[in-house]
Amino acid sequence: MKIGTVETSNFTVLAPLAGITNLPMRLLAKSAGCGLVCSEMISSNGLVYGSGKTVTLLDSIPDEKPLSVQIFGSDPQIMADAARIVQDSGADIVDINFGCSVKKILKSNSGSALMKDPVLARRILESVRQAITIPLTIKIRTGWEPTGKQAMEIARLAQDCGVDAITVHPRTATQGFRGEADWSVIRAIKKVLKLPVIGNGDVTTPADALRMRHETGCDGVMVGRAAIGNPMIFAEILAAARGLPATAMNDGRRIDMMLGYLRDSVHYLGEKTACRMMRSRLCWFVKGMRNAGQFRNAIRFIASEQEAADLIRRYADSISACTEN
Repeated sequence: MKIGTVETSNFTVLAPLAGITNLPMRLLAKSAGCGLVCSEMISSNGLVYGSGKTVTLLDSIPDEKPLSVQIFGSDPQIMADAARIVQDSGADIVDINFGCSVKKILKSNSGSALMKDPVLARRILESVRQAITIPLTIKIRTGWEPTGKQAMEIARLAQDCGVDAITVHPRTATQGFRGEADWSVIRAIKKVLKLPVIGNGDVTTPADALRMRHETGCDGVMVGRAAIGNPMIFAEILAAARGLPATAMNDGRRIDMMLGYLRDSVHYLGEKTACRMMRSRLCWFVKGMRNAGQFRNAIRFIASEQEAADLIRRYADSISACTEN
């Protein structure tokens, strides 16, 4: 898949997930074969005004390339300045969020609120496009009503403004993640645009990814919640697309990924912060596994990398013993 001057190794994309797709999580997805990884949503105001916490969200290493960094905001000049900061940080793509419908984002006239205001949307896209030389993409929803008219309007506008690709999550702003994604909106937009279209929504298995490509004609498939705790879904999708046996997320791979995620999180975030996060995030990887409840209870108070690693290895031993018995 080619997005402007950036060519990805395949059609799979990790969705930007607030509070989740930090560098360690992106590295996991990349190790599983994901073609393009996206940062979590980053405040343009935070970048421009130098918020320390916000700026650290730009941390990246070559192993995760290519990287798309998603920003949000509503002031055209601030968005342009933030996009320059993203470009200067070494990101390969700037993505603008037109889809978030969280109340505090909507109150700032950002995210899905921009789909109600094509005039402001155009000003932002034109300002950002003029400010950077790397590819520019946007991620939208269906809009505020189910017909998809707003999505089509914003998609056409984006193409006119020089956007290089568009991701479509075909749920309305009021749906959140409820109900079903209407893939017909992706298909309709793909039919009228010349630029690449990435489909997103209700892709939970490799079969879903292949069906989305077949039914909509989309150029890429973005996976979000299904990749949490199972980054191997990207390897599974690619295997299915090539007609090869699936590279399943077996117990051994889960344990290895947990240890790698722990190690990278400590390295990039610091031991104290990482361990607080691991108390909940390591649980993602054991969903549906034997003795998962015991493991969840055991990691609730972890305070060091060594303690967490020891608990992971003990858990691995316990499930191995169950298998042998």
